[in-house]
Amino acid sequence: MIKKAQLPLQTMNLVLGFMVWVIISALLPFIREDISIPADRLAILTAIPVVLGSVLRLPLGYYANVLGARIVFIASFILLLFPVYFISTATSFRHLVIGGLFLGVGGAVFSVGVTSLPKYYSKEKLGLVNGIYGMGNVGTAITTFAAPVIATQIGWARTVQLYLILLLAFAVLNVFLGDRKETKVKTPLMEQIKGVYKNDKLWYFSLFYFITFGSFVAFTVYLPNFLVSNFELAKVDAGMRTAGFIVVATFLRPVGGWLADRFKPLFLLMAVFVGLTIAAIILAFSPSIGLYTVGCLTIAVGAGLGNGIIFKLVPLYFNKQAGIVNGIVSMMGGLGGFFPPLMLSFIHSVTGQYSIGFMALSQIALASLVIVVWMYYQDKLAVSSEVFNSTGQGILVTDLSGKIHAVNPAFTKLTGYTEEEVIGKNPSILKSGRQSGEFYSTMWAEIKERGSWQGEIWNRRKNGEEYLELLIINAVKDDAGDVIQYVGTFSDITNKPTNDRYGGGSSKLKTSPQLQG
Repeated sequence: MIKKAQLPLQTMNLVLGFMVWVIISALLPFIREDISIPADRLAILTAIPVVLGSVLRLPLGYYANVLGARIVFIASFILLLFPVYFISTATSFRHLVIGGLFLGVGGAVFSVGVTSLPKYYSKEKLGLVNGIYGMGNVGTAITTFAAPVIATQIGWARTVQLYLILLLAFAVLNVFLGDRKETKVKTPLMEQIKGVYKNDKLWYFSLFYFITFGSFVAFTVYLPNFLVSNFELAKVDAGMRTAGFIVVATFLRPVGGWLADRFKPLFLLMAVFVGLTIAAIILAFSPSIGLYTVGCLTIAVGAGLGNGIIFKLVPLYFNKQAGIVNGIVSMMGGLGGFFPPLMLSFIHSVTGQYSIGFMALSQIALASLVIVVWMYYQDKLAVSSEVFNSTGQGILVTDLSGKIHAVNPAFTKLTGYTEEEVIGKNPSILKSGRQSGEFYSTMWAEIKERGSWQGEIWNRRKNGEEYLELLIINAVKDDAGDVIQYVGTFSDITNKPTNDRYGGGSSKLKTSPQLQG
């Protein structure tokens, strides 16, 4: 019963964490009425909670493995009581910066669930499970929509203090419903990092999440104040529009995970980055509120689907190190929400517009698309390489001159020759001397005519032992139809009855001048 409760419990924990994380950005129009905040520092103030919320994701994910999610969630909610109360009593910009920094704990709890929940589900369901958990992002929508409405009635300070009640309630809830028997993993943090940091895919996934989740966070903290100042919308209207952005991105996250469980995740990710590229270009031209809404909603769709897809990819490529990789990837995603508001603010202060910033986003998304396409084709090559290396048949590849270009491990096992001993050599090193030159001419004519040949041949191992092999030779052609390589596959049939070699058919005694000398 307790184990089944972990997904809904931890998802609700994330909802609360994200609700707290964006308190300042959601209430900023109200806070500015009481506290003087220079216009050039607004972006810093909204970005500050993202800093600790990103950096802490790695240690919180680690301690979720060591101590269990229950302890980490309880400790996080108790710690959040202090900055929330401090912000409710703030009287200066400095107070808001200090309190906002420690609000980052609310965003950092994301890594707790993505580390803990995979312990309760099979690998095939992790896309959907992580997507459902990721719906905790809706906490930012709840605060963005509800906090301004409540603040118009009781003031922003008392609105902030209401979160103290929620934090205490959820700390108690986790005491009773958290899983005390969660599987613990106590591998030292640095040892885990050393095991993954050299893997290129870790940094690719970090870049992808930096963009998708970073876009989500950046627009969440940037939109309320931007819509008020740039389009002169009412504060509640701006909050509702931002909440709409968040809801779209949040509810599409499990859809992305669900789709990634059923289709090729890299294909889906290509579509995501195409959408983000186009949307950022639209926003770069400073359109009317209508087109701006279309661009923002397209960003929301791409960010939501992309977030779900990426956390399906992590366990696919890092099955045994998913905990630490999730922590690093989610940390980079959080940092992705820190830099865009600062960059947009700086660009606006210099140029008086945001176009360059949005064009930069489009170019980064386009570069990510190129990387995803490259990863897809690298995976196809990796599969081909795995087949080449794992098959039980010996394989050798020669160029047109007959020089050996590649062999597989089975070749070494069957012949005794290592790869280093045969690369650049002619296959005649395997020659037993039993085949006549006339036969080579006949066989080679067949290869030129049909592009392939099959038959039996006696060859000699490195230790001098002769063996009978079933050999198949194929000519490999390019798109123009020209032969570029020859591939030979063979197996040892010395001790196999004659009638079994061709499924009961007759045998042929043939050989190849290129592949067998």
